[in-house]
Amino acid sequence: MVIKIDSEIELRQLELRDSIDIFEAIDSQRDYLGKWLPFVAFTKEISDTKEFVDSIINAPKEISELVFTIRKQNKFIGLIGFKDTDRSNKKTEIGYWLSEKYQKQGIITRSVEKLCDFAFNKLDINRVQIKCAVGNQSSIKIPQRLSFKFEGIERDGELLTGNIFTDLEIYSKLKSDK
Repeated sequence: MVIKIDSEIELRQLELRDSIDIFEAIDSQRDYLGKWLPFVAFTKEISDTKEFVDSIINAPKEISELVFTIRKQNKFIGLIGFKDTDRSNKKTEIGYWLSEKYQKQGIITRSVEKLCDFAFNKLDINRVQIKCAVGNQSSIKIPQRLSFKFEGIERDGELLTGNIFTDLEIYSKLKSDK
């Protein structure tokens, strides 16, 4: 599945062959990505990334999630997708990361907007949430720009590298908010 964002950017459903691109992006930006993404410290070899990708694409149907590579002019630049989807309550969360070189171009904002539209109109989801580490201003600006509602702080919501807990800002958008 492919979701076009614009003439240069597209979201492509994750495939096993994406493992190399993902690992190389993580491996070449460990300091930058590792500040807010705890999985970076545990991604030491290509086999770690292949295991992650395999767990997504071969998950049982009842717990499968749609995860996409973000590509600019066909070049891999990040990941975005749904996580912790609760189908019976029609809610999901969107997670994302983007290579440093492609920051501040509106790529994630436009991608999240398209995924929300997809969730509300194709997947029959009622609620989409985004959690951002307190202090991660680049990430926090995404739901704010898209008129998500700030719901509060999840205290010690995520364990970062170095065994340090961080609080998470929780934002949500409902289908009826459109």
